[in-house]
Order: sequence, then structure tokens, then C-alpha cells
Amino acid sequence: MPRNIFLVGFMASGKTHVGREVSKLTGWPLVDSDDEIVARAGKSIARVFEEEGEAAFRAVERETIRDLCAGDGQIIACGGGAFIDPNNRDRMLSGGMVICLDARPETVYGRVISETGGGAPVRPLLAGGDPLERIRALMAQRAEAYSQAHHTIETDDLTPEQVALEVLAICHRNGP
Repeated sequence: MPRNIFLVGFMASGKTHVGREVSKLTGWPLVDSDDEIVARAGKSIARVFEEEGEAAFRAVERETIRDLCAGDGQIIACGGGAFIDPNNRDRMLSGGMVICLDARPETVYGRVISETGGGAPVRPLLAGGDPLERIRALMAQRAEAYSQAHHTIETDDLTPEQVALEVLAICHRNGP
């Protein structure tokens, strides 16, 4: 097994759900970087964006990722933009196995809408305008960074349990 398993990818691609399943199967703790950021900031991510802006959020995110990469034996579910930052990306790629969970824009949109029971998306980066178009634009902007993960798994038609089994199969095939 690698030192750590990093799950990266766009919002609502399944990182946290899959991370829970991988944690159950390995016995390794799941650490959600967004939860760590909320704990450090003392407020929700939406409030950090609203009150301090994206740059402040990314600074706390960078510090959080740096600290998480220093550990071993963890499943780390990273926020959708964490892997875009070159420093974060380098740390993750050298700190364990990085697996990008990918989904079509329509799948992401459906998952985000289901979080609110069909209401407007609550994700800060989707505020204003057409959320599906914003998802498409952000995914296109991030595609190059996501392509640098060690492996990618398409999650559209898989359950979190199926994706978790594929994550472990990749880790066992590829070693540390």
C-alpha cells in the first residue's frame, strides 16, 4: 500500500463517500481536507469565501494539505480545487497514491442539486449564473491539473463501494 491515498477531483465526484468506503476496507482513518479547513478557520467554507475571499481559503487549504501530507496511513479526501495548486499537487504526488475521481458535468450537477433537495446549489464556486455552465467551465479549467493524478476513475455509473474497490485494486497493483 502507498503511504497515503489521496482522492482528488471536481466537487461532487464522490471523494468523501468513496473515502469512507476505502477507510472501512483498509482500517485507515479518513481525513476530509474541507473538514480540516473548517476546523482551522472556525467557520464554514462558504463563510470563508464570503468574508475573506477565495485567496484566503486557498491559503488555509495549502497549509492544511501540507500538514496532511506529512502523515502516513490516511485516506485523504481533498477539496475540488486542492489539486489545482502546484504546491499541493507536488506534495500529494510525492506523499502517496493520487486517484482522481471523475464524473460528467451533468452527473456533478445532479449530485450538487440533490444536496439541497432540488434547490439552488450551495457550493460557493457555483454562485451566480447557470450552475451547469459554471461546472463545465471549471472542469475545463482544471482538466490539465487533474490529468496529472496517478490514476483516474470514472464514477458516473458506479456506487461508492465499487469505486472504493477499484481504488484498492489500483493501490495493490501499483504498490507504494
